[in-house]
Amino acid sequence: MTTDESTGARERVRARYVAAAGQVRAGQAPRCSESDLVGTCGQAYDPTELAEAAGAGAASLGCGNPLAVAELVAGETVLDLGSGAGLDVLLSARRVGPTGFAYGLDMTDEMLDLARGHAAEVGATNVEFLRGHIEAIPLPDASVDVVISNCVINLSADKPAVFAEIARVLRSGGRMGVSDLVAEDDVDPAVVTAAAASVGAISGVLSRRNYHAQLEDAGLSAVSVTATQEVASGVSSAIVRASRP
Repeated sequence: MTTDESTGARERVRARYVAAAGQVRAGQAPRCSESDLVGTCGQAYDPTELAEAAGAGAASLGCGNPLAVAELVAGETVLDLGSGAGLDVLLSARRVGPTGFAYGLDMTDEMLDLARGHAAEVGATNVEFLRGHIEAIPLPDASVDVVISNCVINLSADKPAVFAEIARVLRSGGRMGVSDLVAEDDVDPAVVTAAAASVGAISGVLSRRNYHAQLEDAGLSAVSVTATQEVASGVSSAIVRASRP
């Protein structure tokens, strides 16, 4: 993908999330794609979890629940890539407790404003929302224990850069647990491209095999990619795990 194409993809993603923030402010559930007519976005949260995060749950555009596999413990530092309105950051902050910390990274000012408002509403003090891109995380090397993300990595036009950044910011022994969209191996690429576009994967999706290989190329280990639910022909939501040696 050329620089111009990458920039164009990023701007389409930004426009999508600006629109979603506007829908939330208007009291509507955001739609993840043209096929998502009721704003469900494939969420997989317990209602009590959503209640912990004020209105952040209503603004989620995720395709799963990364916290279901992140296994957070008290005192850990967590980073959520593409944190949106702050749902997973606020839930993480509760799980890691006052001795831990949760960062959210997003490139959309409108979503960052929503997230900071939700954090203030629930009185979360062990959180910080950063503006930036997931291909260039504004945190030092080896600064977090856990990286999570909810249906955002598929939106990046430079996925190897994202994986390299995840490996860079994770401490030795740290781990990644994300929800994302993946293509089934050996499906016709044209079918995958059309299916990915239908569910809002602007920059396309990796196959399970390629997802696994690119994480290993970035220096991560213990990689697993487990599809959980087909969302379009040949494309599934999945749980992706990896660790930093």
